[in-house]
Amino acid sequence: MAVKKRMIVLAICSALRLCATEPPPKELLTYIQEAQKLGLAEQAIRQNALGAGWDNKLIDEAFSSIKSGPVKPSGKADLPEGYRISPGDVIQVSVFKEPDASVPGVMVRADGKVSLPLIKEVEIGGYTPSEAEKMLAERYAKFINDADVTVIVRELNSRKVYLVGAVQKVGPIDLRTRLTVLQAITLAGGLTDYAKRKQIYILRNTSGKQVKLNFNYTAVIKGEHTEENIVLEPDDTIVVPH
Repeated sequence: MAVKKRMIVLAICSALRLCATEPPPKELLTYIQEAQKLGLAEQAIRQNALGAGWDNKLIDEAFSSIKSGPVKPSGKADLPEGYRISPGDVIQVSVFKEPDASVPGVMVRADGKVSLPLIKEVEIGGYTPSEAEKMLAERYAKFINDADVTVIVRELNSRKVYLVGAVQKVGPIDLRTRLTVLQAITLAGGLTDYAKRKQIYILRNTSGKQVKLNFNYTAVIKGEHTEENIVLEPDDTIVVPH
């Protein structure tokens, strides 16, 4: 009898495992979301998804997942207030119900320009996303009536600070929010055992000249000389001597 019960339990567990399904791939969910933003009909989205290699079952599950509740927006950078698009950033340009005029991602070149469908080369560096939307809507108006344009910064690559020397992780850090010297060192994993904690300095370019700003890690940690724990600016370099 005990053996029979055990077999029944095992059969139920097996059935549950077979019935359990993994969530739809993130890439498929993202594709459907972006296609919906562009105004594509569901049938067109399904056909395109099939052509891209996803099967009907996964597509059905993805649509059900999206319809059953809010899906977290994908690929949008957390921008500082008043941020202006800069070279190196990756932006998405969506023209409502005009997929052929839209691009899911394009990098802003060193000259501040991007290449977009219909309007070709356009300088977008220096604009806020909302300013860029208005500017592009005017450009697209020559080809599309009442063009409704959305600009999203998907990757913020233009604002960085750099750490060199005796830190756990040498290299760039994205400057996406207000960041002090102490916070940057913490993000880099902290100092190594060989760091000269009282001789740290920040190199900053000001009006074409490089200035050196001292930072005494030991003092700041103790709550002393807190004025040295400055807010970092793009392209600052924190140097931690060995």
